Amino acid sequence: MLPAQLSPARISHSALRAVVERVRAADIARPEERRLRAAMTSVVFTTVQSAQHAGRGFGYTNCVLSARIGGAVGSCAVEPGRLEPGSVQDLVGRSVAELLEHEDPAVRVAVLDAYLADLTPHAGHPRARTVRIPGGTSLEKSMARARAVAELVPAGGSVAVIGVVNSLLAALRERGASPVPCDLKGGRTEWGEPVLLDHREAISGAQAVLASGMVLGNGTFDEIAGLCRERGLPLVMFAQTGAAVLREMVGAEVRALSAEPYPFFWLSGDGTDIHCYAGEPR
Repeated sequence: MLPAQLSPARISHSALRAVVERVRAADIARPEERRLRAAMTSVVFTTVQSAQHAGRGFGYTNCVLSARIGGAVGSCAVEPGRLEPGSVQDLVGRSVAELLEHEDPAVRVAVLDAYLADLTPHAGHPRARTVRIPGGTSLEKSMARARAVAELVPAGGSVAVIGVVNSLLAALRERGASPVPCDLKGGRTEWGEPVLLDHREAISGAQAVLASGMVLGNGTFDEIAGLCRERGLPLVMFAQTGAAVLREMVGAEVRALSAEPYPFFWLSGDGTDIHCYAGEPR
């Protein structure tokens, strides 16, 4: 986390840009360290995963750009096929200061995520509640994670779910909520429900919003957060993308956060962790 005196009561304009500016301000305030130029990417890699849980009728594919800085890995999901082959080679051994100016927002998010997680690891953060996702099949782990995330959402009512994960829809229903699925890919859920393409439509009748960290990388976070602010809706994030970046927004735009840094639950049959953060209600 950034020093307490630099944490704003509210993040305006571009939330991502605001965090970057606060990171730079903190770096300037510590000239003896100047970590932004000293911290370098030691490893940059992509993870491409396709999955179809046993008993489910549909599968999905994820592509994630990740960067390692010090002892932490930061990540940003991207659309499959978007990254140019070999592009990660150009990102290794470069400073955080340089890469925070990169033209690709996925690079900026992944690098900032790693930098913040290296400064303050999730596991040691005083506001984090670490939840162990027990080992098991991919579906068992998916549902265990989904139930932990769903507990962060106010029980009952209509919940706009932006970034469809079928297990999350099921877990919200278990808690008496009525999820409204929304995703840029559209389509239908596992149960045949239509998936809205427009997050504005999904949010219009909701009592709460549960959004994927991918909205930080694809540029829709600001509008989603603004709509929630205007309507007084709690915004809960479940994030593999930019988990430590979104942590900086808890208590401002973000009511609660499930932060899941690399390695993600779907990479292993063993137990893995997520870290839950909750801010004060608006």
